[in-house]
Amino acid sequence: MSIKGIFSIDKWDFKSESVLADLPAEEFALLTANKTEREYKKGEIIFWEGAAPSGIFYIVEGKVKKYKLDKDGKEHIIYVANTGELLGYHAILAESRYPDSAAALEASRIAFVPKEDFLNALHRSELLNRRLLKTLSHEFEVLANSLTLFAQKSVRERLALQLIVLREKYKVNFKPGMPVEINMGRDDLANLVGTARENVIRLLSEFKDDAILETKGRKIIVLDVNKLIKIANYN
Repeated sequence: MSIKGIFSIDKWDFKSESVLADLPAEEFALLTANKTEREYKKGEIIFWEGAAPSGIFYIVEGKVKKYKLDKDGKEHIIYVANTGELLGYHAILAESRYPDSAAALEASRIAFVPKEDFLNALHRSELLNRRLLKTLSHEFEVLANSLTLFAQKSVRERLALQLIVLREKYKVNFKPGMPVEINMGRDDLANLVGTARENVIRLLSEFKDDAILETKGRKIIVLDVNKLIKIANYN
C-alpha cells in the first residue's frame, strides 16, 4: 500500500535526486564532461571521513550507507542513500573534508564528477544553485528529525520508523498490495537504529509474531506497514 497521507516520509528522506533532473542540456554537459563510472561491491568504501574531497558522486544504481565511526570503531549509520542521489557535495561547498564515510550497502554503480567540473557548473548555473540550496535546507530538517528520534523514542519505535523509511527506498516496480523486501543485514540495521544487533533480532521476531513482517535470510518483507506506523508513533 501507499503511505501517502498517513506518514510524512519527506521528513525522513533526502531529496538530492531532484538536483540533476531536467537540467538544461548545456549545464548538464558542463557537469558531466569528465564523468566516470565504476562498480562497487557490497561494503566497498566510496570515501572516508576526513579525506579531502576530489569530486561528487552520483548513485546510478544501488544504495549507499553514510556513517561515522565512534572511538571504539563502531559504525553509526546516519543515512541510507538511494539510486539517483548525490554524495560528497557538502564537503566541497563547505571547502572542508568529508564529514562522514560512505560505503556501498549493496552492489552499486556510481558516477564520479571531478570537483572542478562541479564548481564550474555551479558557477554558471543559477538553477543548480537554487536546487542545491533547497536540498541542503531539506537535509537539515531530516537530520534534525533524526536527532529528535534518537533522543525521544524507544528502540522499538526507532526500528519501526526505520523499517517504514527503508520500505520506501526498496520499492521496485511497486504496485498497491505488493510486499516490499528490504535487503539489509542485521548489523547494518542495528547501526542505523542505534542499538545492539541482539535487540534488532529480538524485535524483528516480535514483529513476525504480530504478522507485521516476515524474514528470508537477511531479507525483511514488510507485510503490514500500517502496524509499523502505529508502533513508530511519529507523523
